Amino acid sequence: MAGITDLPFRRMVARFGAGLVVSEMVASGEMLTAKPSVRAKARSELGLDLPSSVQLAGREARPMAEAAKIVADMGARIIDINMGCPAKKVTGGLSGAALMRDPDHALGLIEAVVGAVDLPVTLKMRLGWDDDSRNAAEIARRAEAAGVRMIVIHGRTRMQFYQGSADWGAIAAVTQAVSVPVVANGDIIDAGSARRAMAESGAQGVMVGRGAQGAPWRLAGIGAALFGAPAPDVPRGAELCDLISEHYEAILGFYGRDIGLRLARKHLGWYAEEAGGAALALRPQMMVSATPEATLALIRAGFSDTAPQPGEAAA
Repeated sequence: MAGITDLPFRRMVARFGAGLVVSEMVASGEMLTAKPSVRAKARSELGLDLPSSVQLAGREARPMAEAAKIVADMGARIIDINMGCPAKKVTGGLSGAALMRDPDHALGLIEAVVGAVDLPVTLKMRLGWDDDSRNAAEIARRAEAAGVRMIVIHGRTRMQFYQGSADWGAIAAVTQAVSVPVVANGDIIDAGSARRAMAESGAQGVMVGRGAQGAPWRLAGIGAALFGAPAPDVPRGAELCDLISEHYEAILGFYGRDIGLRLARKHLGWYAEEAGGAALALRPQMMVSATPEATLALIRAGFSDTAPQPGEAAA
């Protein structure tokens, strides 16, 4: 979710009532350089009373610990260690899922981060590097002993990337190995898939990634269906148009006009795919619109007449 779960998007998700929002991945070494663009990824001020977690990636204990201290001072409520990212540019630097290939080294990073801050530290990983080294349960046991308070498991190995289907049943080995909460991740897009993931894995909760693209209310909807939380009012028509316009303008304000114009397009595309109809028909124009004024006009034209999707209330 790099480049997606930035502060404007997390605010959108949080306002509907998600249980927890997590930042996009922040490289610990880059965090120490104090570059404004890197520090911006770790900003936590949502303006709502909702826990905000900052996700750190790295390969060495000292930079990870120092970065954890920095994001704690910036207002993070939780520190999340990324040991699940499958991207080659991350694993090639021995970070992300590559850490699962060396559990002893990974535990050194975990211990350093836990010892550096007074905040809860969580861990996100995959089932293992490949099918011959599914060691998530072993690492989870050691991570719990080191002080990790929650573990999120994506139901694929690193070598699967996002191919095939998430194996929620394989997460059960982790759930049985630890006493801290385990959260299932991978291919969870609605209440039905969330229920199946929890049933097959024995996990205490679910994490939604790509399933929230174009639908920041989806996490709250799943929470309402599974745990009895207040159900969100899914915006349609003028309300949806206002929300997307607000999100668009927040992106421009966060990144600046020129960068924001480009980065907002992917979100507009996902909103259009979710809404269908006129919005989807105007999607190609949104992808090339060159000014905020023109883009906002397309948003008004495409989303103002959207209606609830069939079965949405029961999702």
